[in-house]
Amino acid sequence: MIPILFAMPGNEAFTLHLDRAISCEVGQMEMRRFPDGESYVRLLSAVHGRDVIFVCTLDRPDEKMMPLYLAARTARELGARRVGLVAPYLAYMRQDARFKEGEGITSAHFAAFVSDFCDWLATVDPHLHRHHKLNEIYSIPTKVVHAAPAIAEWIAERIENPVIVGPDAESEQWASQVAKAVRCPYVVLEKKRSGDREVEVSAPDTTAWKGGTPVLVDDITSTGQTMIAAVRRIRDAGLPKPVCISVHPVFAGSAYEDLRAAGVEKIVSCNTIAHPTNEIDIAEALAVAAVELMHILPIDG
Repeated sequence: MIPILFAMPGNEAFTLHLDRAISCEVGQMEMRRFPDGESYVRLLSAVHGRDVIFVCTLDRPDEKMMPLYLAARTARELGARRVGLVAPYLAYMRQDARFKEGEGITSAHFAAFVSDFCDWLATVDPHLHRHHKLNEIYSIPTKVVHAAPAIAEWIAERIENPVIVGPDAESEQWASQVAKAVRCPYVVLEKKRSGDREVEVSAPDTTAWKGGTPVLVDDITSTGQTMIAAVRRIRDAGLPKPVCISVHPVFAGSAYEDLRAAGVEKIVSCNTIAHPTNEIDIAEALAVAAVELMHILPIDG
């Protein structure tokens, strides 16, 4: 039987993109809240004996995880052959070490939670820092899709004389991959963070950038402060307004408006999180990853 895709609330558009790339059925389910706030989940499409795929990007994860957990457990209870999760954005990767006494390594706790109710996971560019691979914390098979090729294609088609700029050291992996694919130079700024919303950046000599179009590339734009500080540094150097590209457009609070006000030419993102800036589609690559995971797994999961 062909796999069946279920879109968790807010993931309907992305699921339709996946449906075009995977030979499957899009399932129907009912989901609502009881008056006391508890989640109600009902799968309206038959899942017995089938591969079930839930699509749920995990920004603002706390409100999404209980409905997802109940939906996945219900699928198992109703006889699903295997249950997979396509999470374009994967949450809880930030706390990958114990930075202060009394803290937990919540990236590992979250991984254990997801691994308990899913057979496999496909995601896009998780924020890997101290964890180098997802299988260090996830006990289920995982596939990571890299957005760099799609970002590079977008830049090559639209930007003249791009210079790829990584706003901090952690962004170098994306900046270097994109620059290599576009065949253009790149530079990585140095960041000093003194709080969640207090960021300073410095740059090397910008003489070599003259005549180029700065393209800021980062994996996650949450508060936007790192990107904003980088934009200001670029503008202070007398360079053109930069194009800002984010793999995961979290845009917490007024981050999007603040970034626009900083003096950018354009803000673009991948469609890992639904946002008006979505211009780079990574659904097909995620579909390939999901199919590969289903093919490598034994039927009993």
